[in-house]
Amino acid sequence: VQLQASGGGLVQAGGSLRLSCAASGRTFSSHTMGWFRQAPGKERDFVATIRWGTGRTYYTDSVKGRFTISRDSARNMVYLQMNSLKPDDTALYYCARSNRGALYSKGEYDYWGQGTQVTVSS
Repeated sequence: VQLQASGGGLVQAGGSLRLSCAASGRTFSSHTMGWFRQAPGKERDFVATIRWGTGRTYYTDSVKGRFTISRDSARNMVYLQMNSLKPDDTALYYCARSNRGALYSKGEYDYWGQGTQVTVSS
């Protein structure tokens, strides 16, 4: 399984970006696909995840109401629409897949993409 994340960039505070993640191989209804982020000198933290079968979504509190995770099952893609971006959102964003249906714990995700940089200027 390979995950390819894209869509990062430099944006001003208040702006928007849409991240995409393409997954090779088949994604099953029991899987979850998520986004994590890691700022310099910090841990990799959970951002959002989606249950592939039901489409139910989960978010960390700091992005609720601003970020939206979605999936395209036919194309095996997952997206993260990020609006009202803040400088604190600056990080390397990773997409990941859990074959166990994990939600928040990065240790329970089995496959990781290479990361895409998001930089928000003030």
